[in-house]
Amino acid sequence: MEYSTFGRHVAVDTWGVDFEVLNNAELLQAHLVEAAESCGATVLSVQSKQFEPQGATVLVLLSESHLSIHTYPERGFAAIDCYTCGETVDPQLAIDYLVSVLKPEKMYAKKIIRGLGELEVVTPVMNQVELV
Repeated sequence: MEYSTFGRHVAVDTWGVDFEVLNNAELLQAHLVEAAESCGATVLSVQSKQFEPQGATVLVLLSESHLSIHTYPERGFAAIDCYTCGETVDPQLAIDYLVSVLKPEKMYAKKIIRGLGELEVVTPVMNQVELV
């Protein structure tokens, strides 16, 4: 069986996010796992680190690749990225979920189309999903 090398990598910088949310690795871990599941990805493992005096990093290893967040609560900043291989899992859905949770005042996003030759960089349409 031959596999496609096609993948999508969405990177988002969010600003103006609540300090308490960004400084809670346990809460962020739960949200990242939910985000991965919301886009149909398969979670293989999760690593998280709560930094002192503040900040957190969470990495979700996916069968399809990864989802991560690195936070700087004192600046209201979070760097989020999600890369997935193949056509079936859309990383944009995971990013949209996280943006809905974080509720940033500002955000800047790019999507990179990978695995087809020359990298293609586009500005994705960001949709905040309705959380139930």
